[in-house]
Amino acid sequence: MARVRIGAPETVVFQTTRDDAMAMAGPTDEDLMLAARRGDRDAFARLVERHQSRVWALASRFLQDRTEAEDVAQQAFLRILEAAPRYEPSARFTTYLYGVVKRLCMDHAEKRRPRVTDDLEATASAPSPADAAALQEQEDLVRRALARLPENQRMAVLLRHYEGLGYREIAGVLETTEKAVERLLARARDSLEGLLAKVWQT
Repeated sequence: MARVRIGAPETVVFQTTRDDAMAMAGPTDEDLMLAARRGDRDAFARLVERHQSRVWALASRFLQDRTEAEDVAQQAFLRILEAAPRYEPSARFTTYLYGVVKRLCMDHAEKRRPRVTDDLEATASAPSPADAAALQEQEDLVRRALARLPENQRMAVLLRHYEGLGYREIAGVLETTEKAVERLLARARDSLEGLLAKVWQT
């Protein structure tokens, strides 16, 4: 659900207005990035269209702020465009892309850390009788619980359970080992179970 206009690097425009779910037929991400390295802006535009909604969704889930997520998405693609002349396909493009998004999300989280005050116990007390409202309540509880995780655990959970990445690719994004990813996810699972149990007991 996004639309991007590509001009000079300073005029990359990110808007969450169009569904960019598209078949991955044709050139690979790496092929497109190599073409972008040669100055092909159309190739880069295809890359943006292919991945922008997932980038925005990841940033939005991590930061829980739609406006900040748009900023992160725009900054991520700007950084990749600026770095295109030095690009080498040493890993999957998505690993490279998520690595850039991860660093930007961490930077944003660090800058706003003093005002992150979400309280799990502040959730709605009376569930709605409607199924849709009940589902929304559950999603809100999970969102609040995720917000309480340390940044690396939160990012690992989002990459694994929302983006469907394997341990090896998550390790590449987080610049760590697969074993460390396993430990991060195990700690995150334990923390989430504890946080959600507290809510359901209230």
